[in-house]
Amino acid sequence: MRTIKLTIEYDGTDFNGWQVQSQGNRTVQGEIEKALQTILKKKVRVYGSGRTDSGVHALGQVAHFKTSSTIPADAICRALNVNLPRDVAILQAEDVKRDFHAQFDAKRKVYRYTILNRQKPCAVNRRFCTHIPYALNVSAMRRGAKDLIGQHDFRSFVASDPAKCGKEGSTIRRIYRADLKKRGMYIVFEIEANGFLYKMVRNIVGTLIAIGARQCSSFSMQNIITAKNRTMAGDTALPQGLCLMEVKYA
Repeated sequence: MRTIKLTIEYDGTDFNGWQVQSQGNRTVQGEIEKALQTILKKKVRVYGSGRTDSGVHALGQVAHFKTSSTIPADAICRALNVNLPRDVAILQAEDVKRDFHAQFDAKRKVYRYTILNRQKPCAVNRRFCTHIPYALNVSAMRRGAKDLIGQHDFRSFVASDPAKCGKEGSTIRRIYRADLKKRGMYIVFEIEANGFLYKMVRNIVGTLIAIGARQCSSFSMQNIITAKNRTMAGDTALPQGLCLMEVKYA
């Protein structure tokens, strides 16, 4: 039995997230498993490094599956890209050690959130950024982002969804970097951590937007983290600006 690691890119706009759902909604995992069944002539379970929500994209999602097939990994990669829809691409397929697990072996993840900060909306790039038409104070947002770095209890940034609250286990995470840069009309926030809670990045971005809009002080990020109270943080940012950039295993 072999273990094949996949590196995956996808446009999440028309998906109901990564994970297969009982309702039969279209998901990234479901499309990959369907394509693998066509290639390998049997059902295969694909395990991702983590779930992404509806509308969230990936340039470096990682997944794995096990197979007894002798088809070379690069041939599996080519066959998958032939059988997958155009909004999913397999960037690499490779043989890895048999006990590799895309989720449990992951050491760090990198997410990027892109904001278009101008009065006029965007037509061409609308699927991959969130439009904020009012002025944002980037310096204040940057100060708030720096307060995220280190190991903290991020309970203030858990999902507000009643069905999800209380199911995360530990809410302590370590943030290695939280970079916020202005690139022309775009504000790009990139964050790297040893793991993220459900909707944590979008809740952090919503808080940074509130700071940038002067709805709260640039020093309030520290207070929000200390409070461990979801009602203290900002609204959940929209999904289309979020992209999983990389999953690190060393």
